Amino acid sequence: MPGLITLEICVESPAGAAAAIAGGCDRLELCSALALGGLTPSAGLVAAVLDLARPAGVPVRAMVRPRPGGFDYDADDLAMAAAEARALVAAGVQGLVFGVTDHGSLAIDALRDWIATLGERRPALTLHRAIDVLDDRVMAVEQAVDLGFDHILTSGGARDAPSGAATIAQMVARAHGRLTVMAGAGITPGNVVDLIAATGVTAVHGSAGTTPDDIGDDPLGFGPAPRQTSEAIVAALRRAIDDKSNLGQL
Repeated sequence: MPGLITLEICVESPAGAAAAIAGGCDRLELCSALALGGLTPSAGLVAAVLDLARPAGVPVRAMVRPRPGGFDYDADDLAMAAAEARALVAAGVQGLVFGVTDHGSLAIDALRDWIATLGERRPALTLHRAIDVLDDRVMAVEQAVDLGFDHILTSGGARDAPSGAATIAQMVARAHGRLTVMAGAGITPGNVVDLIAATGVTAVHGSAGTTPDDIGDDPLGFGPAPRQTSEAIVAALRRAIDDKSNLGQL
């Protein structure tokens, strides 16, 4: 039986997806370019990961982020994000991960228009860590509920979720069960149980990644080596949250 706490693992490759599934994740978030905070995955990557996830019964939510940098998108960015979202839904992902800001606030009209472009086939929706750059993250929970998001991914506006635990707890209280506030950033097997206890979240998100030892120099500017999802770290996260959940201590 699944644990009381949902474990979502962010991956950027079929190998990462395989490791996360083998380690016992409940859901995958699929991105490309995690070193840039995650961008929209390619069609080939989506197909390969779905081929692994479907037989395992693990749902996939895909990032929609048309470019790196901040989340104040212009009309061209939003048009690309809408096209990417429709393509991802057509490819068969179970959910989308998205966010748009407007100088410290959620861009409500842009988000509503983007959601409307999905039509009747609208999948599950996660408001991603764009919420962490807002002036009022707790109020944004109310706005996310009104827009129809069922998850929010957040570090509480801090560099990592343990540092933002107090704000995450306020966001959980504001959500009051109407959506799931999911803690992410800096999640490890060693801190996840304390984080859950401090915030009241029922879902956690991590990359469970390791950096290759043979990165070397990059004199031609092709970018950093991708992180490698560790089956062992995923399994350790799974054990940590399930041990406490099964004991009824959370």
